[in-house]
Amino acid sequence: MKRSTHPRPRAKAALLAVMVTLGLALTACGQDDPGPTARESQAPAAAKTQDPLVATYDGGLSVIDGTTLKVVQNIPLDGFNRVNPAGNDRHVMVSTSTGFRVLDAVGAQLTKDEFAAPEPGHVVHHAGKTVLFSDGTGKVTTFDPRKLGGGLPEASTHTTRHAHHGVAVELADGSLLVTLGTEEERTGAQVLDKNRKEIARSEDCPGVHGEAAAKDEAVLIGCENGALLYKDGEFTKVKAPDEYGRIGNQAGHEESPIVLGDYKTDPDAELERPERVSLIDTRTGDLTLVDLGASYTFRSLGRGPHGEALVLGTDGALHVIDPERGEVTDKIKIMGEWREPLEWQQPRPTLHVRDHTAYVTDPGAKTLYAIDIESGEVKAKAQLPHTPNELTSA
Repeated sequence: MKRSTHPRPRAKAALLAVMVTLGLALTACGQDDPGPTARESQAPAAAKTQDPLVATYDGGLSVIDGTTLKVVQNIPLDGFNRVNPAGNDRHVMVSTSTGFRVLDAVGAQLTKDEFAAPEPGHVVHHAGKTVLFSDGTGKVTTFDPRKLGGGLPEASTHTTRHAHHGVAVELADGSLLVTLGTEEERTGAQVLDKNRKEIARSEDCPGVHGEAAAKDEAVLIGCENGALLYKDGEFTKVKAPDEYGRIGNQAGHEESPIVLGDYKTDPDAELERPERVSLIDTRTGDLTLVDLGASYTFRSLGRGPHGEALVLGTDGALHVIDPERGEVTDKIKIMGEWREPLEWQQPRPTLHVRDHTAYVTDPGAKTLYAIDIESGEVKAKAQLPHTPNELTSA
């Protein structure tokens, strides 16, 4: 088993970390989701998490060492919380009931810094900028994530005409791509220049949802009848092969021209469990469907270090797809079969990719795996004290 090595911490810091970890293990023993303790609420001053991962659970956050997969700190936090990379190597954005909180993942501490936002939604990092979208107000907040820490960084804002469940991404030239919609319907997207004057628009994208950036800064957003591609200053419609062909979640790789997406065809389903994924070539606008032979969920999509398309299936395997050929080239068996819950907020196995490692949760077994994407080797496996839901990293 190959594992990364890191400089040995000072003896005092190591002793503190061991004492905290031992205390957490004793607290969690024999319980599913134990209540917060004083030890969980405060990280030791000397705490430093190596390559931190952050998992949500019912009632808090777990900060996890990315190499050993050991929990460094559990942080109590009420409500249904979501986590996203902040765009630097230290912080994670936590979406709470009041806004976007800044978590110092390396220090294993939830700071008081918060971008206030009713119904905080998507967090997007691209071209050195991080963009937050408030579904409750339509407010878009853009900042440099390198300036997080020691208070909130200076940020620019833009507010959409109507509040809606939307998303925005700032491009390298300072222009802003942002969705169009209202609380009742979402219709498309527009692009504003750095002075926030409209330079492009398309309303040919019913149910617009999600975004992904590809090579040469092609940006793709999903629709209920395919996708909308923004490239070289223009929008292009990518039509689905079905009248209703919904793409709502995408995974891009900035060195690959092809975007991985989900694909659903039943508008009346209480919960559709699709077995096909979409691959959209941003060079040509072509859409290819790949049959996995197993269903998946919105937390199943990822990209490997060389642009591989990765899908975590309900068959317990990580499906590796060559995006250029549109073929499954490998299946890495990780866990047993599982079934997607009806409510999207409920825990389900989750895929998170960082560099050459795929991190996968198994909520039913309260287990976290680290898999080498190229070899398929399980590099580490750990039992967690709480049932994990979302997973991300700094």
